Formats: sequence, structure tokens, C-alpha cells
Amino acid sequence: MAPWLTIIGIGDNGLSSLTPQAQALLWQAETIVLGERLDSVLEGAHLPGLKRILTWSAGFRETLGEVLRMRGTPVTILATGDPMHFGIGATLRRYVPIEEMAILPSPSAFSLAAARLGWPLQSVAQISLHGRPLTHLNRHLLPRARILALTSDAATVAAVAALLVKRGFGASMLSVLEHMGGDAERITVMTARQMLENTPPLSDFNTLAIDCASESPLLSTVPGLPDEAFRHDGQLTKREIRAVTLSQLQPFPHALLWDVGAGSGSIGIEWMRTGMGTRTIAIEGKAERVAMIRANADALGVPDLEIVEGEAPQALDGLDPPDVVFIGGGINREGLFEACWEALAPGGQLVANAVTIEGEARLADLRGAFGGELIRLSVARAAPVGRYCGWKSLMPVTIWSVTKGEQ
Repeated sequence: MAPWLTIIGIGDNGLSSLTPQAQALLWQAETIVLGERLDSVLEGAHLPGLKRILTWSAGFRETLGEVLRMRGTPVTILATGDPMHFGIGATLRRYVPIEEMAILPSPSAFSLAAARLGWPLQSVAQISLHGRPLTHLNRHLLPRARILALTSDAATVAAVAALLVKRGFGASMLSVLEHMGGDAERITVMTARQMLENTPPLSDFNTLAIDCASESPLLSTVPGLPDEAFRHDGQLTKREIRAVTLSQLQPFPHALLWDVGAGSGSIGIEWMRTGMGTRTIAIEGKAERVAMIRANADALGVPDLEIVEGEAPQALDGLDPPDVVFIGGGINREGLFEACWEALAPGGQLVANAVTIEGEARLADLRGAFGGELIRLSVARAAPVGRYCGWKSLMPVTIWSVTKGEQ
């Protein structure tokens, strides 16, 4: 089928921002769907073939259903900026083949903001806080980091300022870029602390730039966060073991991890903090630990981490199949390894840790049957001994890692 769905990015200056090609396609539209904040963009326009105007205000699913029912007839969607950068184009690609779509972007808010500020775009974190949890920001809060964020409205800026101050980033410089490319364009610059104290009037149509300055300890995205970064009840893979375990898990773009027996969620959270679109499903049977996993995921910037409350292997039924599996506890539980191994695709990686003699024996048996690598780690940390300092050993941990189909 020839393209019937056209998505056109538009600037703050309305139809005058469109290229001749985009304007020609707009004239051919029988139905136009207007994106958020574009209700008045067609005022004074005369489109001869236009029969219908829709907006997303009726609800996304309802309007999407209307659009899909018009498949084969010319439909044009007007959206702000680049529809494929946190935009409606990326969403609609889940429902419409690209062969049936024509997408004409305008400069994204990120591109416009980078041009205004002189920031090299390839060196800037680009995120959306528009209709998303503010905690997405936490993973990106690092000294000297630069962040560009889409916002829902002016209230988002105030909420970000409060979050930055709370997390020790109050000296970070905020630039609020309003109506870029339009007649009402304006940039307001002040620190997060000043923004929180002064509450300047801001437009709801803005993009937020953050030049991070930290007064807090570093929480790197490299695996091996301090143990104190997590809420836990003692069920925590310690920092040194966690770093080695993540190296065995080998995160890669868009990979889904099953964190089985997740405890505090530290492995799955650090897996997602590596970025690259990685995903985690954390499976945990105790309700109090489920609450800790959620709190840790929010605090460390990965609120999209999915939690399944239940005991494996029964709780694994119906989950999206994993690319990688980590078994942090319960390796001796009947049927647990077998269920994880069955779900794992050929070439997938499985890593299991054990601290008990019985668990270690089980890993040795599995290695004999399935191959892979078996290592044992002993860690000692310096601690006070009276007036002096000595080594305090942590429990040794045995780690088995194996690739399915490797044997």
C-alpha cells in the first residue's frame, strides 16, 4: 500500500515553518489530526480537500482507533518538532508499517535548544519528562553532565528544580527555553536553587536544559554502586560482587534481563542504568522487598523497571522471554533453573550466584551438565580493629555463567 499516513513536524511559528513539500502534502489531506498545543494552527488556513479535524484530546486510544479505521485514505498528523524523537511518529510505528507512512520532521526541540546554547548535541543526554515520571532524570544526574528534557508544562521545571536541590545538585544551571522559533521565544537562566526560591513565571511550552553541578557523592552509571545507594534488608549483592556479576551478564542494547529472586533489585537496576534501552523484569516473592525494589528503582532513575511479585518458577509464566537471566537466590528451588533455561533463547546468557555450600554444589552440578564458567570470589574490606585497621571478610560468592548452546 502506498503511504496514506503523513506525519509532519511543525515549528512554533505554525504553517509558515513548513517546507513546500510539507505544505503540498498538507493540502492533499482529507483528515488532519492535531497534536498537543496545535489547536489554533489551522486558523485562517484554507485546505480545499479537508473533510475532518481530529485532536488527541479525546484520548490516545480513541483517536488512534479513528486513524487506523481510515487506513487507505489520506490522513495527515501535525506534531511539534521531530515526530520520531519522543514523538507521535515513534508511537505510531508500533501500529503502522513504515511503507504506509511519510514522515517529514522539523528541527526537534533538542536541536533548537542545542543551537541556542551552543551545546554539541552528541554530548548531551536527551530525555522526555513529558507525561513521564520525574525520576527518569535521576539516572542522568552526574557532575558536568548536560541534559535536555522535554517537559509537560511550567510545573515540570519547578519540580525538577526541587528534585535537583534535594539530591545535592542545587548549583546546577537551568535554562528554560520557551516557544523556540516563535514570536514569544524567551530563555530564562538561573540555578536550580534560585529557580526554586524565585518561582519565575514560565510558559507551559518549554524545553529545559540542565548543566549539572554536584555537591553530592558520585553515583556512576558504571556497575558497582556503593551498597549505601540501595535500601535493603541485608539481601543485597555487595558492590564488588555486583560489579563482577554485571560483567558476566554483559548488557547490550535493548536486552531484557530476568532478575530472579531480586531482593533489593540492585542487579536489575544497575543493568538498566547502563542505558542502551536495556530492560529488567524483577521477580521477588516478598512484598516488603518489592516495595524496596520500587523505591530503589525510582531513586536511581529507572522507574520503568518491571516488578513481578511472586515466587519463581511459578511467577515466570507469561513473562516476555528474556535475553539474559540472573538467578540471585534459590538456585536449589525445584524447577527454577529448568524454567529459566527453557525460557532463554539460544545464545542467551544465564548467570547464577550462590553463597551456601548447597548452592555451590548445585552450580557445580549444573556446570558439569551445561558447561560454562565457574568462579569463586572472596572480598575483604578494611575495618576498624580497636585503634588499628584490619581486614573484614565478606561471605565468599560462587558465580556460574553459561551461554545457552555453548556446550
